[in-house]
Amino acid sequence: MYFELHERLQEDCFDLGKLDLCRLLLMNDQRYPWFILVPQRPDISEIYQLTPADQQQLIQESSLLSRQLADLYHADKMNIAALGNIVPQLHIHHVVRTVNDAAWPAPIWGMGDAIAYTADQVAEIQGQIQSKLKLHSLSI
Repeated sequence: MYFELHERLQEDCFDLGKLDLCRLLLMNDQRYPWFILVPQRPDISEIYQLTPADQQQLIQESSLLSRQLADLYHADKMNIAALGNIVPQLHIHHVVRTVNDAAWPAPIWGMGDAIAYTADQVAEIQGQIQSKLKLHSLSI
């Protein structure tokens, strides 16, 4: 079996690159800096299904991403969640929250309509994140 990104994530996100374990996605909604880590393992829907080594790697990558996003976007709070109610593939949301964002202090889900990024905005974010995380380029 090989890893394939769930079609919903492909439709809703920009693929920014990959870390050692995870693909890094950017949700196409400029109201919030919203990134998603997806472990590149087939048929995994829960963290406990990963090997112990992959669980540790996921926590390291999530912590690194969170720390860099909090610094880059001046976060008041980092919201990190693995829901999977609609997309069964394991994916971890990392949302930068600030007291001035559109939904504060409520959850972001179901709050208004997404505002799409422009290609230039995505390229800028990818460049910023690339320099912070040392992403591997995708070979698709």
